[in-house]
Amino acid sequence: MTKYQNARTIVHTFKSKECSDLAVNALNRNLNIPINGQLSQNTLFQIITGMSVNRLSIHSIGNVVQKVPCETSIRHHLSKFDLSTLESANSRILTYAADSLQKKGKKYQFAIDLTNDLYYGKIVDTNADYVIRSRPKKSTTYFYSYVSIYIIRKRERLTLAVFPVKKGVKMVEYVRKCMETIQQLDINVEVLCLDRGFYSKEVFRFLHDEGIPHIVPVKKHSVETKTLLNGKKARFAQYTMKGEGKPLKMDVAIDVHYQQGKMGKYGNVNLGYVVHGLDWTPRRIYNTYKTRFAIEASYRIRNSVKCKTSSRNVTVRYLHAIISLLLKNIWVVLQRIYFSPIKRGPRTVEENLFRFDQFRMLVWEGIRKVLRPVTEIPVLRSSV
Repeated sequence: MTKYQNARTIVHTFKSKECSDLAVNALNRNLNIPINGQLSQNTLFQIITGMSVNRLSIHSIGNVVQKVPCETSIRHHLSKFDLSTLESANSRILTYAADSLQKKGKKYQFAIDLTNDLYYGKIVDTNADYVIRSRPKKSTTYFYSYVSIYIIRKRERLTLAVFPVKKGVKMVEYVRKCMETIQQLDINVEVLCLDRGFYSKEVFRFLHDEGIPHIVPVKKHSVETKTLLNGKKARFAQYTMKGEGKPLKMDVAIDVHYQQGKMGKYGNVNLGYVVHGLDWTPRRIYNTYKTRFAIEASYRIRNSVKCKTSSRNVTVRYLHAIISLLLKNIWVVLQRIYFSPIKRGPRTVEENLFRFDQFRMLVWEGIRKVLRPVTEIPVLRSSV
């Protein structure tokens, strides 16, 4: 257990069961699995959550706790999940404990991003549409890719939804899904930051038509854009994106930075961003987009609670991705509620009082007590 101090400076005891129940209940109240026999749905969610926080596989979890069915049984029940059901429920799961952090009708800054999970297995008919090929990373060029939308408020990077990427589906469709999630949560967009993976005429036209303020870094893919990003002063310019369909005129904000020998480079560099619906200076646009890179820290946290699996099942892998992001979200919420003292000035979080590793261990402790840890291990007598 750990102690925490809330906004009223009343000291409480933070028990492991509180942390584990938040994670398990988020799954239990938003998903339904038909199970016959002694195994309950709640126990199944405790098992897969325990696998995540301790980075275990289905094979290894049975060697750590006793109250676990056989591998075949777990795999059988996990195979009952439907991909479309998970897609429709994922936002409710991820925001289960985050209601207190979002005020309805308020404007927030958002980021939509792509992340890849490594895949070393074979490509078969059941997963061929979801295994994406990309640049080599850790000895593989195959990945399961996910599109996620975040609130990028300082120290509160909440994941609101995550969707698996399917071959043949245009990025504009995933942007549309993310915008639908924001509407369902009844919150508004101050600005939407996207990376270059979403740089396309379809995406820009959709954002323009919907009146969504956005920032997207310019791709230097033509002589025109390279000429555009050549200057000595911060400025605004216009760029016309051609190609199929009607040409699209876009505003480009260009911020200039002097490198001053950093990384052995000198001179100035022009950083261009496609913008819409913003009456900001180029420097403010640059600084706002820069905060989006903090999402990378969220990915590192999420990867530390991603269970091990070699499954080819697209739905099972998607469920594990949701659970890893859910655990990160719950930790962010608990930090905000219980480790943010009242004081003058901007609200801050005392991060050192409740680190993610502490949270992860508390969740595992709450689960292993229920599933009964293995305390005796039979050994083979040596003949020596």
